[in-house]
Amino acid sequence: MNDRYDAGHGADGGGAPYELVGYDEYGRPVYRQATDQQAQHHQQAQHHQQAQQYDAYQQQGHQGYGYDPYATGGHQQPGYDPYGTGSVPPQQPQTPAYGSYDPYGTQQQGGQPPQQGAPYDPYGQSAHTGQQPRVTEQTAHIPQQPGPADDDPAGTAPDYRTEQFAFVEEPDGDSEDVIDWMKFTENRTERREEAKRRARSRIVALAVVLALVAAGGVGYLWYAGKLPGLSDSGAGTGTTTAAGAQKRDVIVVHLHDTTGGGTTTALLVDNTTTEQGTTVLLPNSLALTADDGATTTLAKSVEDDGSEGTRTALDTVLGTDIEGTWRLDTPFLLTLVDLVGNIEVDTDTDVPDPDAKKGEAPLVKKGKGQTLSGKMAVAYATHRGSGEAQNAQLERFGQVMHGVLRKMTSDPDAATLTVQTLGQILEPPLTDKDLGDFLARLSDRAKGGDHKSALLPVQDDGTLTAEASDSVVKDVLGGTAKSPDENAAVSVSVRNATGVKDHTEKARVVLLNGGFTFRAAGTAAAPEATSEVVYADAADKENATEVAKTLGLDAGSVTKGKVTGNARVSVVLGQDYDPGS
Repeated sequence: MNDRYDAGHGADGGGAPYELVGYDEYGRPVYRQATDQQAQHHQQAQHHQQAQQYDAYQQQGHQGYGYDPYATGGHQQPGYDPYGTGSVPPQQPQTPAYGSYDPYGTQQQGGQPPQQGAPYDPYGQSAHTGQQPRVTEQTAHIPQQPGPADDDPAGTAPDYRTEQFAFVEEPDGDSEDVIDWMKFTENRTERREEAKRRARSRIVALAVVLALVAAGGVGYLWYAGKLPGLSDSGAGTGTTTAAGAQKRDVIVVHLHDTTGGGTTTALLVDNTTTEQGTTVLLPNSLALTADDGATTTLAKSVEDDGSEGTRTALDTVLGTDIEGTWRLDTPFLLTLVDLVGNIEVDTDTDVPDPDAKKGEAPLVKKGKGQTLSGKMAVAYATHRGSGEAQNAQLERFGQVMHGVLRKMTSDPDAATLTVQTLGQILEPPLTDKDLGDFLARLSDRAKGGDHKSALLPVQDDGTLTAEASDSVVKDVLGGTAKSPDENAAVSVSVRNATGVKDHTEKARVVLLNGGFTFRAAGTAAAPEATSEVVYADAADKENATEVAKTLGLDAGSVTKGKVTGNARVSVVLGQDYDPGS
């Protein structure tokens, strides 16, 4: 199927032929119907062009087969009329020279008018003379092709419309291409200046952050009392308050000598606020108050009252909050030292081997950096030479504990596994995990140089001195006594300044009978003339007045002041005290 316009259509179909007038915006040809005169001229032009092509072909030496469609030469069948007009031309017309043929019949070369005669009709139609009637022009167009323009009556001009062309005016300032080009051609100096400004901003921000970090670090060191020139125990603004606000974890450990007998006690303290660890060595002569109110010693309390009773008595006297008791028998200490891989201790004496004969080399030699195995560590921790005070043996036990903590792992899980490997049974509420985590933290302190040992000083009678309260009880253990329950008996510390030793025991009996709890505060170095009853809290003023009345002292001896011995009321018995009153 041909949907194109046929140039020869209309000769017999009643319409004029079509001629090309131009192309649309898609490159497709546009045709329109031509007038009769224009059609005739167009046909003559085609005939002349074909005749020229055939003459050229004959001149090149080609012969036809008796068929001459244009009758311009060559052999031809007699009586053959290629166009069916019914006549044979008597003589062959001469082919006009190239360029002399006027397809529209207006003039020939040289400006001569065309010859008169019958018009040549190549399609066999009868020739007509005279002026051809004008046929109304019809312009054929394909779909979406605009029709003829009204201002072109001849229909010769191409039909163009404004919608076939697009004239776009792009704004110079808002064009994306222009913007991209401007960005690309941005001045290099401006970019460098912008980079410098950003670098300065980062430096300023970093300086601010470093200043804040430094200020925070100084503040923490001040709060923890680690700034040079400051001391936790020194007098000054904020030192006592900071010490009281610190958080501490405390466990009491009792070393039981299963071979030689006796016990050794120490408090393991982990100050989580200042990140300091301390082993507080407690002499066996420390005076405690039994459950029945009687005065006893630490050694007797461990044997008689057991772990629970001793822990309660220590809390009462020292104002601590002991979280658990670790009973460490000497066989377990031996295993523990072997598990951590021996320890190093600066020994202060030679320790003989208990299983060796006389004259043999000592098991532990005196010297610095001595490596001790489990057996050697047990022998050194429990050794007490002839004529030595119990404090000497207590300090050796502290050295062994410090060496164990330094070799202990700082990993809580690994430390817990070490505790479980010992195979000992811990007393509730202490568990293997609690003890493992606690020892791991103290091990970290010891490895970093933040662990020390401190001996609690006591007097010959086992009572605490004021110096002991300041240096150990307040600074290491918290500085304040544990607040008693609302219905608990009022604790009263008594210091004997009468010059008579028996007066302390008489005052203790009187106070216990009066419903008070007795705390021994030792004996004064020199006698004092008058007695004194001191309370620190205004709520204890009435209790202090009742204590003075119970002891037979004058009401004027009651004053508000500093309380010692971790008691709610402190009493200094002077020479005016009369036990029989």
